[in-house]
This record gives sequence, C-alpha cells and structure tokens, in this order.
Amino acid sequence: MAEVVSFTVPAGSDKTLFVWELSPGPGAEALHRSLFTVFSRFGLLYSVRVFPNAPEVAPGFYAIIKFYSARDARTAQKACDQKQLFQESPVKVRLCTRRKMHQYPVYPLSSFRCQELANYYLGFNGWSKRIIMLQKLSDFKVMENTSPAKSSARQSLKYFCALEVVLPAYGCQSRGAGISEEYLEPQESPLEFLMKKKKTQKLAIQKALSDAFQKLLMVVLESGKVAVEYRPTEEGDSATGEFENLIQVSDVSSYQGEEECLSDFSLDEE
Repeated sequence: MAEVVSFTVPAGSDKTLFVWELSPGPGAEALHRSLFTVFSRFGLLYSVRVFPNAPEVAPGFYAIIKFYSARDARTAQKACDQKQLFQESPVKVRLCTRRKMHQYPVYPLSSFRCQELANYYLGFNGWSKRIIMLQKLSDFKVMENTSPAKSSARQSLKYFCALEVVLPAYGCQSRGAGISEEYLEPQESPLEFLMKKKKTQKLAIQKALSDAFQKLLMVVLESGKVAVEYRPTEEGDSATGEFENLIQVSDVSSYQGEEECLSDFSLDEE
C-alpha cells in the first residue's frame, strides 16, 4: 500500500506514538537520546518529547514521538511495545488516539526540515536548488510613534528570493518565493549592517526553499521506492515565472536553516 508524505509538519494520531513507564533514573535528557536512537531505526522522526509524570503517579517519564510516516509509526509500535529497549523494565507504546472528525491544522516545514526529509527519501544527490533571483526591495521607513511631535522613522532591509528545487531523476521542478525583513538600528556599524544583510538574505532563501517544497508530494511504496508528484498552489507559479531568465545569484553564504518554531504539538486522547 502506498503512503503519501508531504513537506508539512506531521499531524494526526497515526503518526504519533505515546510511550510510558519510562524509568526516572537516567533523566529526561538521557531518555531523549535513548528514545531517539531506538525509534529512529524505524523511520525518520520529526520530534521526540519527554515529560515527567504527574505528581500523583509514580516517579518516571512519558514521551511523545512523532514520525513523518504512519507506516513507520505502526511498525515501531508493534516492535517496541512491552519491550525493555534500553531499561530493565518493559515500556508501553501505543498509537495516540484522536476524537472523530478532529481536523489538524497544516503547517509547512522549515527549510532545514524540508531538506532533511528530502535527503531521507530522495537521497543527498536526489535533489538540488537553483536560486533564480535574490533582490533587495526598496528601503522604506516605519513610523514608530503616531504623535507628530515625537514620531521617528526606522529603516529596514528587505529581500526577495525566488528559487527552484530540481529533482533530476523524476523530471520535476518546483519554484518557491520568500521575503524577509530586518530592521536597522540607528548608528549601526558597517559590520553590524553586513551581518543583518546576510541574515536577511538567508531567511529569504530559506522561506523560498520551504515554499518550493510545499508543492511536492512523495508517494512511498511498500517496496521503499518513491514517486514524486508536483502539485502547484491555487495561485500557481506566477509569482516567480517572470524571473525565469534572470542570472543565478550566488552572493549568499551557506546556512543551516531556521529553527522550527511552530506550535505543532497537539494530542487528543479518548
């Protein structure tokens, strides 16, 4: 049976495991490492979160583990439930439950996680990105005080990026666009200005890369083979089409991607 994996924050009970009866001895940080080591053998993990038990129950911890793949989550649950794993006593592992008709919001993955997911399913050489345009937008000033006597203007840096994600083995391309803005403080040194410029450029690229990946769906077969489908947004790629023939911009240093800062944790138990 095929499974669709998208470049969005995994949601739903079928991808989330609830692990409990974890011993208190190692501590939360050591448990996190041990859980990640054990469960990552079954597939790519989005998150591992460890929490202390409520005061009214026995000392110890429980964990919420989120996979990108529902198939991997089911396999891990069957393989790890009632097993000792890394401690002397067995742990309990269950798929989380949810109320019927509950709709989970869909959040895009950060650029770093998009790359991690693409590398896992497509291989490190299975995709590449090409910057079509990286352009500084017109500077503008923001009034910080509505009082005419005390009003002051604050300048900002604003960059637009358009790029293309290319999957040669699948004959597939996807374009994305992103805008980033950074405010400038009065009397900044040239070095501070340069650092903010680079930061703004990087964030614009990251947003464009995430936007491009949102239009791709991976279909994972039982055999492990992966097919990719391009599904443009309703607006299409008109926002980036006009930059097709522009020269590639390379004046950007390497980057690791922004931290995931979405409030994506949700769990409903029956």
